[in-house]
Amino acid sequence: MLTFYWYPNCGTCKKAKKWLDNHQVNYKPIHIVQNPPNKEDILELMQKSGMPAKKFFNTSGKKYRELNMKEKIADATEEEMAEILASDGMLIKRPIVTDGSNVTVGFKEEEFEKNWL
Repeated sequence: MLTFYWYPNCGTCKKAKKWLDNHQVNYKPIHIVQNPPNKEDILELMQKSGMPAKKFFNTSGKKYRELNMKEKIADATEEEMAEILASDGMLIKRPIVTDGSNVTVGFKEEEFEKNWL
C-alpha cells in the first residue's frame, strides 16, 4: 500500500488523488499539514527519491515566500532542510507518494504511471 502525503485544499493533490482512485491504487492518505513527516522520514524520502533536497520545497507556496526560504536554504545542508520541512507541512511540495522504496513528489501523470501502476 502507498503512503500519500497530501493537503486536501491543494489542486495538484486532488488531481493525484483522483488519478490513484481512478486506477484503483490502494493508499493511506496522510494530511501533510496536520501530520507532516518528521525529519528522519523526510531524509529517507529524499534519499529514496534521488532528488535534490531543494525539490522538496513548495516554492510556489505563500509560506515559502513569506519566510524568505530561498535565502534560508541557499547554503543549508540536507539535514537542515529536512528539519525546516518537518517544522511546517505547508513548506513541503505535495503530494508525496511512496511505497517504501520509490518516491514521487508532485503530480505528473507519466511518473505516476511508471511508479504506481
